[in-house]
Amino acid sequence: MKTTNALRPARVLWTLFLAVCAGGVLSLATGLTPNGWMAWIAPVPTLWLALSIERRWLATLAMLVASLVACSRYLSYFLLVMPALPAVLALIGQSAVWVGVLGLSRRVMRRSLRAWTVLAYPLLWVSADTLMAVLLPDGNWGSLAYSQADLPWVRQLAALGGTSAVLFVLCLVPATLALLLWRQPVRGKGWALGATGLVVLAMLGYGALRMQQPLPGTQIQVGLASIDDAIGMKAAPGYAADIRDRYDALIAQLAAQGAVLVVLPEKIAVLGPSQANAWQSHFATVAARHHLWLEVGVAIDDGRHPRNHAWLFDPSGRRVEDFQKHFMAPPERAEAYAGGTAYAVHDIVGTRVGLAVCKDMHFARFGRAYGQRASGVMLVPAWDFAYADAWMAARMTAMRGLENGYTVIRASREGLLSVSDAHGRFVAEALSAPMPGATLLAQVTVGPIQPTLFTRIGNVFGWLCVGLSALMLLAPRRSH
Repeated sequence: MKTTNALRPARVLWTLFLAVCAGGVLSLATGLTPNGWMAWIAPVPTLWLALSIERRWLATLAMLVASLVACSRYLSYFLLVMPALPAVLALIGQSAVWVGVLGLSRRVMRRSLRAWTVLAYPLLWVSADTLMAVLLPDGNWGSLAYSQADLPWVRQLAALGGTSAVLFVLCLVPATLALLLWRQPVRGKGWALGATGLVVLAMLGYGALRMQQPLPGTQIQVGLASIDDAIGMKAAPGYAADIRDRYDALIAQLAAQGAVLVVLPEKIAVLGPSQANAWQSHFATVAARHHLWLEVGVAIDDGRHPRNHAWLFDPSGRRVEDFQKHFMAPPERAEAYAGGTAYAVHDIVGTRVGLAVCKDMHFARFGRAYGQRASGVMLVPAWDFAYADAWMAARMTAMRGLENGYTVIRASREGLLSVSDAHGRFVAEALSAPMPGATLLAQVTVGPIQPTLFTRIGNVFGWLCVGLSALMLLAPRRSH
């Protein structure tokens, strides 16, 4: 985009109009239900615009406008889970990451004018994603990589390099397309296109091959039950009893249908210590009555720091595991919930089964810890936010199973009841419901964990991208 020394207001307005349009296209790849296929091309207009604008300040303004338009899809959700000021700050922070990645990519590509600079955008995005996963309380929530959770051949890359590998290839394609569309004499454009094509073909080939691999194990019937209605500390006894009795009925229904394991959601009740003892005794009796494995999610508030628990009862009614949630959602952080540090793994029907609670499974390092403990199945009670993040939360959780080769059984309130296998396929899925609740019965293959490279080495690829990005940005500028 050529400019004169005195930039006319009409040219600025035209540039901002293009930025708004580019942001609109980019928004197709963002939000809580992103379009997986559009994520491969949606960044192209914004990248092309960033490269084409000569003046740095105007390019930065255009990138900011496009990023704000795209990220605005998250605002209603942010307002749902946090107060207005933090919600606006979260939106600005998210947009700032986009501007930072786009701006640094622009700098590298414009100063070199060589085909290798097509790597700048994917390297920088993976670096940002890796650092956010470690440094932010919500990790890399909403990462572009999760947009690929429903594309079977693409998502298999997570078994090799986690979401970092998926994100790298996902960003390499739009960077290559933007480079080809950019009207600058960049050396080796053809080489960039060819190399990107080979990477995509290799990814698809690996994904297709892995999807053909059988998942050995024994098939069992698993039941999930959920009632959206909440039981708080001040709930009327009759109201709480009605909901608990309904859970008893749903468990009995699933047991009659052949379920040997039933999973209930997160925080079906917030209880005081004495109430918690009574509820534990009650569900121990229920598990023994139906002779099944039963997982129950509750919160216990002792007046100081509430704790979020997942109880596991065996068919004799004995509580064999008491897991405490590690990572807190924004409302829990505001209420000063105490986080746990221990992991819980127990043998069920010949398979090592791990326990987690909702947001725990948004963190790759947490999911990998259970892979290293050879868990073949994860039980995940959850509570989503009024169905708004149901798709995203379920897919982020399923990605942990794909990264580490285990089955995930996730029962959510105000969200999805879902079962996904070690290849990230959803075996069964259903919406939760308020009273009288919802159930899901699924036939699940349980067996030993399917070892993956990611479980063995972790996010080495992501940290390699961080190192390469640092070298790329610190390298002295050379004349072209």
